[in-house]
Amino acid sequence: MATLISMPRLSPTMEEGVVAKWLKQEGDKITPGDIVAEVETDKANMDFPLEDEGYLLKLLATPGQTVKLGAPVAILGAKGEDISALLKEVATGPSEAKPAPAAVKAPEPAPVVAPAKPAAPVAQSAPAAQSAPVAQSAPVSASGSGRIFASPLARRLATEAGIDLRTLKGSGPGGRIVKRDVESAPKHAVLTAQPTTTAAPPILLPGDELQPLSMIRRTAAKRLVEAKQTVPHFYLTSEVDMEAAMTFREQLNRASQAAGGEKVSVNDMILKALARALRLVPKANMSIAPDGQHAVAHHRVDVSVAVALDDGLITPVVRGADQKSLGALAKEVRDLAARGRDKKLRPEEYTGGTFSLTNLGMYGIREFYAIINPPESGILAVGQVEKRAVVVEKDGQDHIEVRRRMTLTMSCDHRIVDGALGAQLLAKVVEGLREPMLLVL
Repeated sequence: MATLISMPRLSPTMEEGVVAKWLKQEGDKITPGDIVAEVETDKANMDFPLEDEGYLLKLLATPGQTVKLGAPVAILGAKGEDISALLKEVATGPSEAKPAPAAVKAPEPAPVVAPAKPAAPVAQSAPAAQSAPVAQSAPVSASGSGRIFASPLARRLATEAGIDLRTLKGSGPGGRIVKRDVESAPKHAVLTAQPTTTAAPPILLPGDELQPLSMIRRTAAKRLVEAKQTVPHFYLTSEVDMEAAMTFREQLNRASQAAGGEKVSVNDMILKALARALRLVPKANMSIAPDGQHAVAHHRVDVSVAVALDDGLITPVVRGADQKSLGALAKEVRDLAARGRDKKLRPEEYTGGTFSLTNLGMYGIREFYAIINPPESGILAVGQVEKRAVVVEKDGQDHIEVRRRMTLTMSCDHRIVDGALGAQLLAKVVEGLREPMLLVL
């Protein structure tokens, strides 16, 4: 029996994907484990494997097309099988729905078949969410096939109304759930009210052009808005004398290069100083649990390091950063950054950080205030190392000297890190940079 293949969840924060390219074509035989396409997610390009067997009868998504989680992308079945009913189902589903503005319209969700792992909920907005999906692609059904049979329109209406399709009995052909079944669903089937709104189309003046945001920017836009609205930010700023750190780095790199080792950057030293500080101030290395009633204590120091991409930002995670040498950190950060820019990172390499580091010093930025990446408790924003005129005391007298200085600004989640605790953490970061020998102990 021919079935619809849906867009799977390929990264923890993915809500839609772009079909970068098809690796299998119509008519190709598919065996379990075959990679059928490459999909651009919100963080990286991921392989799309299938665990079903059959022939790829129809490709429903074109390269470059944005597809929501659970929406149909292909049809799999027996060679020569009639798929006209499925094609009609796909075509009529969106047509009954109220159309979105053409410039921003995405395919309507219509999951029926998932690969090895079921697709995650359409409405999930953060990797920490663990609630049961409203409309999943592979729930248990009476047929024992592991699938719920429902029309695309029925699935969309159920998602919008917060109705669990597992509670409904289908009245369509073969027991398929159709529109009338969702509309007549009993009240107990409703999980959560989910009012829907239609965004007004943008006003374009002469010379304006509407361009789609990349997957990375769309995801970042949503998550950062949520972060600023739900996380109580406050900021701490400190200035650090970098003379000793810069001299130490020069000596370290001379010795490292002579031995064929890694060149250590200023950012590598700041990363090590932050990791050391989190180990010494463990109460700051915590996060708020999803229930808001508990805190998660992290007995690991996994620092997310912001890496700029052409179309957004990614934060690969350096695991156990406090336990690694400066040379090891330098090598690992370069590798993660390079693969991040090539969109080759695996999901486990850019999720699960406990604190973040972001540096704009190389762009001439003196200081800035960064937005926390939930559920982490804070982020350290780093400005450039520059020569500044400062007052120093020598022999009881004040003198003006030119010294290399740097501004650090820490954004803290006040639910975990209050003012005094944040000040302790930032002081330990400054201490590690003022006395760089502490970074190798």
